[in-house]
Amino acid sequence: MQPPLNASASSAGKLLSGFTFEVPQFQREYSWSEDEVTEFWDDLQASLDDDQPYFLGLVILTDRPKRKFVVDGQQRLLTLTLLATAIYYEAIRDRRALADRIQADFIQSIDYDTDKIEPRIILSDETDNRTFQTIIKTGVSPTDIDEEDSVSSRMVESYDLLRGKLREDLSTNAFKRLGKWADFLTHRLYFAVFVHPDASSAYQVYEVINTRGKELTTADLLKNYVLSEGSDVIRNQRYKKWKEIAKQFGGDGATFVQFIRHAVTVESGHILPKDLFGFLAGREEHSEKKPPSTLQLLKLLEKHLPLYLQMMDPTLPGPAKPEALGIFAALNNLGVIAVRPILLAVSEGQDSLNGMRYVLRLVVRRIVVGGLGTGNVERRFGEAAKGVFESGSWKILERNLRDLNPGKEDFVDQLRRRSFSKSILAFLRRSIVEQTTTPEIEGTLHFIWARQFEDWTGMSKEDGAYWGATVGNTFLSDLSKRPEEATTWRGFKEALLPSAIKGEWVDRLEKIRDWDARAVEKMGAKLAESAGDIWY
Repeated sequence: MQPPLNASASSAGKLLSGFTFEVPQFQREYSWSEDEVTEFWDDLQASLDDDQPYFLGLVILTDRPKRKFVVDGQQRLLTLTLLATAIYYEAIRDRRALADRIQADFIQSIDYDTDKIEPRIILSDETDNRTFQTIIKTGVSPTDIDEEDSVSSRMVESYDLLRGKLREDLSTNAFKRLGKWADFLTHRLYFAVFVHPDASSAYQVYEVINTRGKELTTADLLKNYVLSEGSDVIRNQRYKKWKEIAKQFGGDGATFVQFIRHAVTVESGHILPKDLFGFLAGREEHSEKKPPSTLQLLKLLEKHLPLYLQMMDPTLPGPAKPEALGIFAALNNLGVIAVRPILLAVSEGQDSLNGMRYVLRLVVRRIVVGGLGTGNVERRFGEAAKGVFESGSWKILERNLRDLNPGKEDFVDQLRRRSFSKSILAFLRRSIVEQTTTPEIEGTLHFIWARQFEDWTGMSKEDGAYWGATVGNTFLSDLSKRPEEATTWRGFKEALLPSAIKGEWVDRLEKIRDWDARAVEKMGAKLAESAGDIWY
C-alpha cells in the first residue's frame, strides 16, 4: 500500500540542500523571458526589504535513484538557481564563508560515497545542460550559443538580467545586502513540496497537473506522451528525434502541432485540433480510428517533414518538383492550409502533380463560389486525404469531393459580381494577366475606384458599395503607392495606367470613356470569362 500523498512546506534552502534534481525531457522547456524574470526579481526584492517570508509556489517531484525528477516547478527552480549563482559570485570576493554556504545549499552537492562534487540541478538536454552548468561553474554567460531563441539563450538572458539587477541592489552596501539575500533565500523563501512516491507515474502526474487549469501547449503534452514509454535509452533517442523535428518550426509550437495533426490526418482522417492529444494518447474513443503508436508517430513525422516544410516555404530545398512548389506558393498566397493533408497523401501516389493541380483548382473554385471557411469543408478534406492514402490514387478526390466542385458557369457568374478580399483579388487578377494557375507575385493590386475619391464622377455610393471590391474594379501596377492625382478616371489613366505590369489589360482600359458601375460590370464579366478558361 502506498503512503498517503501530502504536500509540505519547505524553505528553499532546505529543499535544494537536501536533494539533487533532474529536469526530465518530458518537461516543457525553460521559457521565462525578461518579463517573467523581472517580476520574479521584483517580488523577491520587495519581500526582502519588508522582512517578510515569500511563498514561491508548488513544486512537484517524483523519486529517482539518487535524484528527484522535477515534474512541475522547473521555471522557478532554475531561475532561483541562477539568482543564487549570481549571489555566490558577488560574495566570493569579500564574504567567502557566505559564498561557500550559498554554493553548498543551492548550487553544488557532494556525493559522500565518491567525494565527487555534483550540481544540484541538471537538465536532460545535453546542450542546455552544458549552458546551465557553464553559468554555474564560471559565473559567466557562454557566448557560443548558435540559436537566438533557444532554451540556452533564454537562460543566459535570465542570468545576465538577474546579475545586473543584483549588482544594482548591492551598490548601496554590498556586505550587508549579500547577507540579507543569503538569509532570505535560505530561510524565508518557501515552496510547497509534493513528492509522488511512484517514479514510473511521472509522465501521468505531469499530464494531470498541467491539464487542470494551467497553461500547457498541445506540443508539450504530445512530447510528454511520446517520451512516456520505453527505457531511458529509447526515451533519449526519441527525445533527440522530437527535438530535431520541432526545431524546424523555429519555436512556433502552434505550427508544429498543426504539422502533427496534418501528418496524422493522412492515415487517420480528420481530427479536430482540440482532440489531437486525446486521440493520440488514447484518452478519447474514436471507434472508427486507431491512433498510431508513439514510434509510428515519430516515423510519420519524419516521413512527411521535408515536403511539409516546402509547403510552408517553397524556397526551401526538398523532394518537391518545381511545379509542385508553384502550387504550394499559390495556396500560401490564398492563405489556404486545410488541404495540406491531401497534398501529403497525393505526393505518395502515382501522377502526383496532376493530383496537386486538381487540389489547387478545387480550392480556387470553392473560394470563388462557396468559400472554404467552414469546419465541415476541412473535415471533408481530412477524410479525403485518408481516402487518397488508402487507395493510392488522387482520382478518388473526383468522386469524394464532387459536390464541393462547382461548374464553370457558376464560377464565372460568381466571380464577375462577388466581392472578395484584396489578397484573393490580387491572386485571381494575376492568374488572369499571366494566364496561369500558379502566378508569380507581380505588381500591387489597386482598386480603380475607391470610396475615398470624392472627385470621381459617374459612380454612386450604392453602386460603389456593390462593385468596389469585385474583380472588375482591380488593376495591377508596378507602383506600390497610388499617385495623388489618380483620384479621378482621367487621373487614373494618366498617372496609374502607364505603370501597369506586363500583360495587364491596358488597351481595354484605355478605350473606356467613363468608369462607372456599367464599366466595372462589363470588365468583370470579361475577366471572369478569362478566369473560367484558366481554372477549368
